Amino acid sequence: MSTTAEPRPEIGCLKVSSKSSPASVAGAIAGMVKDGVCVEIQAVGAGAVNQAVKAIAISRGFLSPVGIEIVCVPSFADIVIDGEYRTAIRFTVEPRYTRGVVAADAPVPADALQG
Repeated sequence: MSTTAEPRPEIGCLKVSSKSSPASVAGAIAGMVKDGVCVEIQAVGAGAVNQAVKAIAISRGFLSPVGIEIVCVPSFADIVIDGEYRTAIRFTVEPRYTRGVVAADAPVPADALQG
């Protein structure tokens, strides 16, 4: 009998609106990052971008005490909503581990190798 592991998504996408609760979005971000999933947050409009940025800041507060720092990379994305082309702001949130926890593929700084 062979067992196959169910593939896990490597990137999760969260769509944030101006009415989204930053605390709820932050909980989703923190949970996904703890599960090893990189998160893409998509926001269209100033209000949605505001809520997304607040959520990222709140999630950092959830993750820092357990030794996980996050970085956020903003970019533009062209999307279609109701047949109309719109420009969204996309935030890619990725973990940076601290307090002795290192990701397997993390590069080792050159100064750390000097004895």
